[in-house]
Amino acid sequence: MVHCGCALFRKYGKFIDNLRLFTRGGSGGMGYPRLGGEGGKGGDVWVVAHKKMTLKQLKDKYPQKRFVAGEGANSCVSALKGSKGKDCEIPAPVGISVTDENGKIIGELNKEQDRILVAEGGLGGKFLTNFLPLKGQRRIIHLDLKLIADVGLVGITQWSIEGLSKRFPNAGKSSLLSKISHAKPAVADYAFTTLQPELGKIMYKDFKQILVADLPGLIEGAHVNKGMGHKFLKHVERTKQLLFVVDVSGFQLSSRTPYRTAFETVLLLTKELELYDEELQAKPALLAVNKMDLPDAQNKFHELMNQLQNPKDFLHLFQNKMIPERTREFEHIIPISAITGEGIDELKNCIRKSLDEHADQENDAFHKKQLLNLQISNTVSHSEPLSRNAVTSSKMDTI
Repeated sequence: MVHCGCALFRKYGKFIDNLRLFTRGGSGGMGYPRLGGEGGKGGDVWVVAHKKMTLKQLKDKYPQKRFVAGEGANSCVSALKGSKGKDCEIPAPVGISVTDENGKIIGELNKEQDRILVAEGGLGGKFLTNFLPLKGQRRIIHLDLKLIADVGLVGITQWSIEGLSKRFPNAGKSSLLSKISHAKPAVADYAFTTLQPELGKIMYKDFKQILVADLPGLIEGAHVNKGMGHKFLKHVERTKQLLFVVDVSGFQLSSRTPYRTAFETVLLLTKELELYDEELQAKPALLAVNKMDLPDAQNKFHELMNQLQNPKDFLHLFQNKMIPERTREFEHIIPISAITGEGIDELKNCIRKSLDEHADQENDAFHKKQLLNLQISNTVSHSEPLSRNAVTSSKMDTI
């Protein structure tokens, strides 16, 4: 077991995960008809990735959310070819997906200094345009943050006004966050506490940092965009691994909704992720079984473990629509209590261990791929002289 030796979880606060911006390329410059001069092209608008930038900082710095590039210079006697207008650069975080007003993906920013052209400048005036300049492209764009954390805390719930007013129990994600951190998220007995993600870092003595996000609760039907639906699931896509948090006793939101056991909760959450994107099933996952301080929790935990280890023995008890195509296998299953602190240190250790193991596997795979490419390159370079010699020999034989 990896020794944690970490400081308390540090709160990084709530954040903006999407922005709508107006962009416009610069107009071209006027041509010079008498001498055939060509006006300068208008400047372009680019979105550029910066590691230390956040969408909140972008919004605070540019509250109008309007980005317009410079106009191209007019053609004149001293400069028949007008100079290009000044480009406009929009600083954005790494991990951004850029879409247009219709939801079509323009591009993604996956590493620092990645650039995406979002609005092109207009052409300068020239013979083909009767020396009149063209206006720049106008475009509404959306910046959508997906890459937010190493680990995403996820739970399943249902949303209803009755549930809020009667305060039925939830999975305890926010309580868990407050237990391992200085963060003070809204904690209540009703089922839907987290309304937007909260970020924080677990700090280790060896300076290792793990970024964790408490994600909005997932509801049944989220894959078809019910409730927060896709707003939640888009964040899950780019977390490195998932930490499922379920109530050992299960839950019932209200008298009008069915009771869900802890095993059913796992099935439902797995099913929603699968229906949204099957590739999410391949994402590494851990399971934290919360509220182990409750009466009879140990018996219920042993029952859950039996169901998770032998899922096929129990799946016939549930409706087909609840059963995922492939049951989830968890790397670690940790019983915890966010109230008493039981299992919290072990949970932190398991998170660290899992992330380190997968990082090592990715590095090994990367080095093997590099070695293979090098071997292929060497094979090709050695075979080329042989083929040339063979041709020369063939010609000599002919002579």
